[in-house]
Amino acid sequence: MHRIVSLLPAATEIAAALGLMDQVVGVSHECDFPNEINERPRVTHCPVHNAGLTSREVDEWVRRSLRENGTIYTIDESLLRELRPDVILTQKLCDVCAVGYGTVSRLAESLPGPPRIVNLEPSSLSDIFDDIRRVAEVCGVPERADKLVAKLAQRVEKVRDRASHVAKCPRCFLMEWVDPPFCSGHWGPELVEIAGGHDPLGRKHQPSAQIEWKQVLEARPEIIILALCGYNVSRARRDYELLRQFPDFESLPAARHGEIYVVDASAYFARPGPRIVDSLEILAGTLHPEEFPEFAPRGPKDARIARLNRQAAQT
Repeated sequence: MHRIVSLLPAATEIAAALGLMDQVVGVSHECDFPNEINERPRVTHCPVHNAGLTSREVDEWVRRSLRENGTIYTIDESLLRELRPDVILTQKLCDVCAVGYGTVSRLAESLPGPPRIVNLEPSSLSDIFDDIRRVAEVCGVPERADKLVAKLAQRVEKVRDRASHVAKCPRCFLMEWVDPPFCSGHWGPELVEIAGGHDPLGRKHQPSAQIEWKQVLEARPEIIILALCGYNVSRARRDYELLRQFPDFESLPAARHGEIYVVDASAYFARPGPRIVDSLEILAGTLHPEEFPEFAPRGPKDARIARLNRQAAQT
């Protein structure tokens, strides 16, 4: 048995999928799945979490905090010491996603043991599967990872195979932030590709990046999916109103034809855990609803994804 502290929502989901929830003794302030995780103490804090700031205000605060402090999070050191972890799950991938790796590493060195730090740093779908195996190996349950990854990979290949037969791959802009505009990176463009689309602005297996709105106009996406980092469907809808105000927005094919969607990126697209395969299936159902009717948006009650009505898109 290991005492696990997870500083990442994705890592928490990985631990849960591997049947390790009884060993998780502490989590980050953003961990919210599965529900039983809400019973665990929170060892991190972020001042802007659920603070109601606009996207521009969030972006400016993050940039300023990283410049001045090197991090946007605080960690409860005394609580972490009380929890006496054997394993800490964290990441180096993104300073905006979790407590900085250097901060965690320095603190861990001062703890009894010291605990083993497991760095999860995926940039692709296969990397995410490798992270599942890595967590399982450290926690002594490698066979569970083999079974879990096999099931996830099987679902991926089913989508890949069916999508390979579609007649047309639409231009799909997977947008990671609205104000300022960011394209998707890492596994995002890869998911679009497997689902039978093409993201002309995405940075496959590279960090997402701020782009000029002019680039979006030039790319002329036929479908726009707002997969806004950390946002659910309801919050993403509010940023769609910002997007509509961008110059010549109505000229985009996606806007003219009402092919604009908002997704729960907090639960899916921006969270590199087991539900990343759900993200792929959501994409497949959105890009090719005739080919993947079981994954297509299910209307107002669908918490995963919502299609913004055509009338609103043309207003």
